Amino acid sequence: MENQNKSVTFQWFVTSAILMIVVLVMLFNFSIKSSADAEEEVYTDLIQSTQQYADSFLAELETVRMVSQPVIKLLEQKEALDDEEYFVELIEALASESDAYQVCLCDTAGQGINQLGESVSISDTDYFQAILNSGNISYLFTEEADEQSQKTIVIVERVSSDTGRGYLLMYYSMAQFEGLLSKTDLDVNAFLVLVDSEGDILGTSGADNALLEGGNLLETIKDGNSTALQTIRSRMKNGARGNSSVTVNEVSYLLTYIPMGTNQWELFLGVSQAYIDRQVDQKWADIKSMLTSLIVVVFVFICVVMVFNIIARIRRIEKEKQLEDKADTDQLTGLYNKLATERKIKEYMQQHPQSQCMMFMVDVDNFKKINDTMGHAFGDEVLRSLGQQIGGIFRASDIIGRVGGDEFMIFLKDIADEETVRKEARKVENFFKGFQAGEYVKYAATASIGVAIYPQEGGDFETLYKAADQGVYKAKKRGKNQLAFYRDEWEKTE
Repeated sequence: MENQNKSVTFQWFVTSAILMIVVLVMLFNFSIKSSADAEEEVYTDLIQSTQQYADSFLAELETVRMVSQPVIKLLEQKEALDDEEYFVELIEALASESDAYQVCLCDTAGQGINQLGESVSISDTDYFQAILNSGNISYLFTEEADEQSQKTIVIVERVSSDTGRGYLLMYYSMAQFEGLLSKTDLDVNAFLVLVDSEGDILGTSGADNALLEGGNLLETIKDGNSTALQTIRSRMKNGARGNSSVTVNEVSYLLTYIPMGTNQWELFLGVSQAYIDRQVDQKWADIKSMLTSLIVVVFVFICVVMVFNIIARIRRIEKEKQLEDKADTDQLTGLYNKLATERKIKEYMQQHPQSQCMMFMVDVDNFKKINDTMGHAFGDEVLRSLGQQIGGIFRASDIIGRVGGDEFMIFLKDIADEETVRKEARKVENFFKGFQAGEYVKYAATASIGVAIYPQEGGDFETLYKAADQGVYKAKKRGKNQLAFYRDEWEKTE
């Protein structure tokens, strides 16, 4: 028996030694290329971040342009042209509802009027000449839009009428670009810079930097960075994105750049090389931790029985968790079911009695008619689509559940102030203005929505539920397809 035990011990020892050698060989081979892989991953992350900043900035410009579309349709009507007061009111409304600091409507000779009703002439400006020469340009950069000569992007829209053609010009200050990098997980010394095809700086955001001191980014990095500059120019010309390391005033930076897709503009994100080194070290540290875990496996293997017990326990816990999640989930919509919704809301109320929250009761209008006319399968598709889409417009921490056949409950946690209350209410109401269900036959379902505020209108679940349900009753009484607060004062205009 003793010899047998020694034999088993020896076999375990040999097996463990072999496994240890295998792990060490894997560690050695993997470490050779891990540093390069980590650096490449950091570069990829920076390109993605730069793209997100570019998309965000272009979205702001596009929002201004989209806000102008209804105004343009009105301006193209004869009534607007005949009534100068109405005409001025339209462009004044556009200026107040968009991020444009100035709006101007002018004819093809550059003579027009602004949102203040003042006559303006832009015929001698470079940007107006560019408008005439380009024909279809949408965005123009200028520093001569006003007396302060602030950096501005002019958003150009064409206006046609019976009396001829003209241009609606919206002036977007590049001072707003400065806040684009205000909230970031990047290095505190990170910066964004928007340049044209020649490298002239149009706008900056983030930390002040030696690279931004001149008026042209490419000229600033020219000395001592000829190879990097040649690469940057080549990629800009070809519309390609990339990363390049440069050194200015003995400080090393990594520049990440992507084309903006308009006007041959390019967005650069700059971070210090020290930041890159920290990120690479962090990712490499994670890899080393993983490889160390592989070594630990060898020792865990010796305690295989204990591991089996732990695994069995983990699996049992996971299975119980899966069963619990399944029991909490409405199988049609994937949201919480009625019991789970009520339980989670009550738990939150108990733990956060002073936190202001909102409860929405959503009752799909005429759902019986949907089932009767289009079939129960389509009715299920309406509920399924509603559950999937409405679940995507709120925070993961909020509680959303299906609490009846065609009823849904939304509980928004930690609502800071009255402005946020109204903002969230508008978001829910606007959701149903664009909601459609059905893959082939699109159906625009509507809902009657009731809103109650916790804890002012109900310090417990039952009371708050009744208040929100009363809001649904008010919405239905008013004709459905709308949102109603339990208390009328919430519905006052801001």
